[in-house]
Amino acid sequence: MNILAVDDERNALEGLETVLRRALPEAEVYPFRTSADALVFAENTPCAVAFLDIELRDMNGLELAKRLKDQHGETNIVFVTGYSEYAIDAFDLHASGYLLKPATVEKVQDAMENLRIPPETIGHGKRVRIQCFGNFEIFVDGVPIRFTRRQTKELLALLVDRKGAIMNTEQLCATLFEDAIPLLQQKSNLRKLVSDLSATLRAADAESIFLKHRNSFAVATEKFDCDYYDFLHGLPSGVNAYAGEYMSQYSWAEMTLATLED
Repeated sequence: MNILAVDDERNALEGLETVLRRALPEAEVYPFRTSADALVFAENTPCAVAFLDIELRDMNGLELAKRLKDQHGETNIVFVTGYSEYAIDAFDLHASGYLLKPATVEKVQDAMENLRIPPETIGHGKRVRIQCFGNFEIFVDGVPIRFTRRQTKELLALLVDRKGAIMNTEQLCATLFEDAIPLLQQKSNLRKLVSDLSATLRAADAESIFLKHRNSFAVATEKFDCDYYDFLHGLPSGVNAYAGEYMSQYSWAEMTLATLED
């Protein structure tokens, strides 16, 4: 298991490194004093957890966390800082932990027990991972898929929300488009979205998760990992990942969120 540690203060970094090696004797700990060096390293060496200071000279730790997640979406973020006022911002990024300095073996071990993505599953699950808690995202080999059309991504999210159940053209149109748009135009728009989704997934070598036949659309749930599905099955990875948010960018997802809250 690879562990990243970033703090621009030499003494603080050395102290954090010592604590991490004591708390996680089987892990490989890689310390860095600059965000730039950490990003270069992490680009080619996926890390299960990144322990980050927030007040860094070359880049704010919150921005560094975003960049690390862009590189490898499975990286857990744990902030180690002397400032409590960043806690809300940290958890808006779906951080796995927020430790006030000084870090201790006990604090680190507690954070490791409550990671959003268990380290033992990283790199050993399916190639495709879908995140529903927080904002909806899809990752292939840890890299997020970028969509050129906002509603193409929403189409996939809607099918994931239905957990493999088949949806027809009329059902998809009713959710994705406004009533003011004529039905023929809605169907035309949907055909474009379906084509774009197929092309986007094909480019990422992940088209097999999308099932489409004449007037029927679904996702192959057995071909990807999903925090929402893990939650429904009572798996620790799903339960720990849930923080009261579900596909936050889509209003229709509020019905599922209400069910999760119940």
